[in-house]
Amino acid sequence: MSRAQRHYIAFKTLVIKEVRRFTRIWVQTLLPPAVTMTLYFIIFGSLIGARIGPMEGFSYMEYIAPGLIMMAVITHSYSNVVSSFFSAKFQHYVEELLVSPTPHSIILAGYVVGGAVRGLMVGLLVLFIALFFTHLKVEHPLITCAVAVLTAIVFALGGFINATFANNFDDISIVPNFILTPLTYLGGVFYSINLMPEFGQTLSLFNPILYMVNAFRYGILGVSDINVWTAFALILIFLIGLTGLALYLLHKGVGIRT
Repeated sequence: MSRAQRHYIAFKTLVIKEVRRFTRIWVQTLLPPAVTMTLYFIIFGSLIGARIGPMEGFSYMEYIAPGLIMMAVITHSYSNVVSSFFSAKFQHYVEELLVSPTPHSIILAGYVVGGAVRGLMVGLLVLFIALFFTHLKVEHPLITCAVAVLTAIVFALGGFINATFANNFDDISIVPNFILTPLTYLGGVFYSINLMPEFGQTLSLFNPILYMVNAFRYGILGVSDINVWTAFALILIFLIGLTGLALYLLHKGVGIRT
């Protein structure tokens, strides 16, 4: 068996383990976001949205649907990897993985792909729910898929880095609660930044999630507050930078070796 075949088997095993982990507990991992997003569509789309009126030429329900899908992708890609890799540290079976001949890049890829799969599955679930409330015609399918996949990978990498630094279960909730959630809510999910005063618009441009949400909205509705190619460039920069940082942390054993 060649080295490439051994690496492929290791990668496939890690991905299957990750996917089986979250599908086995689907009541905790897939059902809650479906219920939460249904409530978002009922409250913000039907009840409040009817009073707000159209936004950027679309009904409010149509306008927020891409943002809610992307919010689900971001949240669940991140949370899957941070909880899974920290559990491996906490239960001390990560050592077995690190002393095996599996390269660090394969270990990272296995966890990240597993997290991205969960994020994209939840995103598809939210898209299916959105179709019960509004009509969505995807204007640019390739852009839509590319933004969703790249964003899921970026936040899965973020979850991995969070897990390496975490020392207890409280540490894995700090970033999602105090950084990720505020940035997501202020990232143009529920509104166009054109509604904000000039200072608010300028400040919003420093929020990376704004670019991801708007690039995804452009793929579905064909409208965006920012240039979509700028969004792609930013996503790729984050992807490369976070991959390099995660591999460095694995190589140095930060948060893993004592």
